[in-house]
Amino acid sequence: MTRVVLFGAPIAIAVSLLLNTGGGPELPTASPRATASAAADTGADPFTGADDEERRELDARVAAMPPGLAAPKMREVTWKLLASAEGSTLDWRSQYGTIEDSDDGTGYNAGIVGFCSGTHDMLAFVESFTGDHPDSPLAPFVPALRKVDGTASHEGLDPGFTAAWKKSAEDPAFRAAQDLVRLKQYFEPAVRLAKLDGLGALGQYMYFDAMVLQGPGAGTDEFYGIRKAAVAEADTVEEGGDETAYLDAFLEAARAVMKSKKNQQDTSRLDTAQRVFLEDGNLALELPLTWKMYGDTFRIPS
Repeated sequence: MTRVVLFGAPIAIAVSLLLNTGGGPELPTASPRATASAAADTGADPFTGADDEERRELDARVAAMPPGLAAPKMREVTWKLLASAEGSTLDWRSQYGTIEDSDDGTGYNAGIVGFCSGTHDMLAFVESFTGDHPDSPLAPFVPALRKVDGTASHEGLDPGFTAAWKKSAEDPAFRAAQDLVRLKQYFEPAVRLAKLDGLGALGQYMYFDAMVLQGPGAGTDEFYGIRKAAVAEADTVEEGGDETAYLDAFLEAARAVMKSKKNQQDTSRLDTAQRVFLEDGNLALELPLTWKMYGDTFRIPS
């Protein structure tokens, strides 16, 4: 799905970690002292700037919490829920090689988290991957990706780019690189922060989905901006608030951002999926789950 510009460096770091090239440090972790109110004040990632002691405190704090989406079974549920929103399927493993232009102004959209040629994240990912795999079918397209970055243009990409992406997806290393970006850039930061906010599995998924869709930035139309707007309307559980009320505020903030963008007018991923789970009181995302996405019905059995 489409999103705003992402930070290129963490993506490059994630791929570098996967490929064991020694090209970057660990992705930043969180500070337990960076509370929801601090995040509301800054609008930025509340974990940025945490020192080693704070990170150790965080690790211990999160480790003592229920696994939530981090449990293997629930992680699989997460990938299926995201695939229904990104690709209208539960078969998320089929999405590594998908690539299309939906005429939404963001160029080509591809892969398991919807890398976009017009929003920088695809460029950052492909640059990093081809840097370690110069023989990749995607390597010849890096100059063109640089030129079209920030636009919907296909100049220099057609013909051949879509075939190169699909061919690359046959490579286990390319699929694993996508996996690691999904994990390190989106899933782990979202789940970690949701747990510190006192949220169960549904809230953890809402954070993850919003971070994938809008990017992990601090702008008003990015993930931390959405969270800031929600915190301004309702207290998190950690602050003593009601979980349902807070998640309702988060959904409303996320929906307002989607409706503000011409390319995100279909809010099914919120209205007929996350909102349904919330109204059912299924804060733990207990199975079975049934929801609709873009008119299609999906189900994950017990």
